[in-house]
Amino acid sequence: MGRAYQNRKVSMAKTADAKTKVYSKYGREIYVCAKAGGIDPSGNLTLRGLIDRAKKDQVPGHVIEKALDKAKGGGGEDFAPARYEGFGPGGCMVIVDCLTDNPNRTFGDVRQCFTKTKCKIGTPGSVSHMFDHSAILAFKHDDEDSVLEALLSADVDVSDVENDEGKITVFTPQADYFKAKQALIDAFGELDFEVDEIQFIPRAYNSITGDDLVMFEKFLDLCNELDDVQNVFHDVAD
Repeated sequence: MGRAYQNRKVSMAKTADAKTKVYSKYGREIYVCAKAGGIDPSGNLTLRGLIDRAKKDQVPGHVIEKALDKAKGGGGEDFAPARYEGFGPGGCMVIVDCLTDNPNRTFGDVRQCFTKTKCKIGTPGSVSHMFDHSAILAFKHDDEDSVLEALLSADVDVSDVENDEGKITVFTPQADYFKAKQALIDAFGELDFEVDEIQFIPRAYNSITGDDLVMFEKFLDLCNELDDVQNVFHDVAD
């Protein structure tokens, strides 16, 4: 089928300040994940994947441990997820996912990103219905049929399985993430997942150029400067 997706790689900027922002985003996400599902990665597959991704993106071990210690103590900030949707330059669609301890502040900050770049923030659900909320698991393997059999045997709702030169990529609905990952581990043992994420994948892509593209890139830069923003999903073609 050939589904395009953003293989999220946090760009490790050269400045210490930018790296601190990256570490902060991972630390916040690990803390919230561990507090919600437990601090043991073996029993919290979302946390396990998140920690693996953080390590691959060169997040220092002390940042990860600090986040886990905070979750273990049960104290600390009370972060909650917040999602904002809207329309950008050239009619593109964007979804901004945040973790915040102050929803009013975060809404104001994100709204500024929209208004400064001639974008329009919408109501919940205004664009997300044009995206699939999918779990994506990619790993080295060469037998697509055996992967599909393992998933179906575990009653996983498989959206797609792709085989690209020895790398299998599995797409399932977000709700089947845990079941799919556990089925793969049960069938093939410990796997080194190159991609282990839940993303909003657009059902169609939008091509923008010229001033619209400049404004869109400015919008992304403004969002990425906000500590509360964890991810920005969009339908703009690369």
